[in-house]
Amino acid sequence: MVISENNNSKPNVLVVDDVVINLEILAEIVKSNGYIARTVTSVAQAQEAIKELLPQLILLDISMPDMNGFDFCEILKADPKTRDIPVIFVTAMTSLEDKKKGFSLGAVDFISKPFDPDEVSIRVNTQVKNYQMKQELENYNKRLHKTMMEQVKKVSDDQKNLIFSLVKLAESREDPSGMHIENVSYNARLLAQSLQFSLNYEKEISNSFIEEIEIAAPLHDIGNLAISDRVLLKQDSLSEEEMALVKTHAEMGAVTLMEIYSKNEYSNYIKMAIDIAFYHHERWDGLGYPKGLVGSQIPLSARIVSVVDVYDTLIREKTYKKALTHEEAMIAINDDAGKRFDPGIVDVLNKIQGRLRRD
Repeated sequence: MVISENNNSKPNVLVVDDVVINLEILAEIVKSNGYIARTVTSVAQAQEAIKELLPQLILLDISMPDMNGFDFCEILKADPKTRDIPVIFVTAMTSLEDKKKGFSLGAVDFISKPFDPDEVSIRVNTQVKNYQMKQELENYNKRLHKTMMEQVKKVSDDQKNLIFSLVKLAESREDPSGMHIENVSYNARLLAQSLQFSLNYEKEISNSFIEEIEIAAPLHDIGNLAISDRVLLKQDSLSEEEMALVKTHAEMGAVTLMEIYSKNEYSNYIKMAIDIAFYHHERWDGLGYPKGLVGSQIPLSARIVSVVDVYDTLIREKTYKKALTHEEAMIAINDDAGKRFDPGIVDVLNKIQGRLRRD
């Protein structure tokens, strides 16, 4: 038997007892306190009642024919949907061992038979109000978390927009369109997402890594701000001295970003940007600069950006070269797999090449 009232504005209390007179007494006390009383005579009926509507409190008899209250309580507390519902045991058992067992299973209180209406009212009111306060706190925390995440996203978007604007300004000497940094950012994120599903890289790439590399990647050549137009935009081949000067942009960019990071050590994307700026010209075979790192000594973020940076540079016309087709650029990158580039990253790049941004 299930007795329920269709009034969701009031808390509902589920009363479980195989003795009808006990149900009637408890139901009247519950109703007198302004709550909905839903009464059932077995655990099976209680389970169906809970499926229909979650109660705010369960008054549970311990001695029942189909399953005792202790076992049912254990089931309730093991289920994520019902584990937070307070359970008060209703029983004639008053031994200390019974109470210890009940509390160890997750019950919040005991009501002794025969019933004292005032005692039942106090215990029911206390637990219903506690449950309501807990639910209100959880809802408040959810709203607060949502508001905080919205603010974090806004700050992140603002930072991303500011970075893109500044780097576009820095890159405008070589690339007035600003598309190079946008492509590098997009493709770095795409490649990192794809590497996340590779056994060789999945432990290193988290969701935050993916978010950070999208923002950090555009800063890879920030050190070019320190290189004069005479050298950076030169159409002829660079001299050894000029090439040595160009190579300093990696360390200069990293130093600049380190100064920023020293004032905000909680900015993970700046920390990643330091690695990218410093090491994106390192080579897998150890013949790169500025440190001559070999293989996995090179930070993963820099290895990812190195590939997508070179790809976009190859397909873009420069003062000193013509643009390659996508197919030609991919051939060049594959030729350098295991030499300039991490071969595992190139392998994944081949699988997603059709999705690369190449505006």
